[in-house]
Amino acid sequence: MFYALSWFFVAALLALWSLAAWALHAVAVWMVSNAGALTSAASGAGAIAVPEWLAPWVPPEVAQWASQLMGALAPLVDSLLEAAPALAGGLTVATWVIWGIGSALLVLLGAGLHLSIALWRRRAGSPSGSRAGASLATG
Repeated sequence: MFYALSWFFVAALLALWSLAAWALHAVAVWMVSNAGALTSAASGAGAIAVPEWLAPWVPPEVAQWASQLMGALAPLVDSLLEAAPALAGGLTVATWVIWGIGSALLVLLGAGLHLSIALWRRRAGSPSGSRAGASLATG
C-alpha cells in the first residue's frame, strides 16, 4: 500500500512539474516572440528624468550622467529586442532539458522512497524473525 502511495505521490509531482514547465515555456515564448514589437520603446529611455521626490537627494551631475547612460544604452536594448524572437527555438530546447532533468530527479525521488519503504518494512519485520531464529539456535 505504501509503495502505491509513494509512486502516486511521485506521479502527481511529475504531472505538476510538467504542467509548470509547459506553462512557463508558453509564457516565455510568447514574451520573446512579441519582444520585437517593443523596439521603439527603448529609444525614449534617455528622456527619463529623476522623480521630483528624489531630486533633492540626487546631485544634478548624477542625474545627468544616468540620463546620458540610458540614452547611450537605448540602441543596444533596441537591437537585443529585435533579436529576441530568434531565441524562441533555443528556449524550447532549454525547457526540454530542464524538464528532463527535473523529471529524472523526481523518478530518483520515487526510487528512493521505494527503497526507504522496503528498508522500513524489512526493519519492522526483522526483530520478530531474529528472535525466533535465536531461540531455535540456542535450544
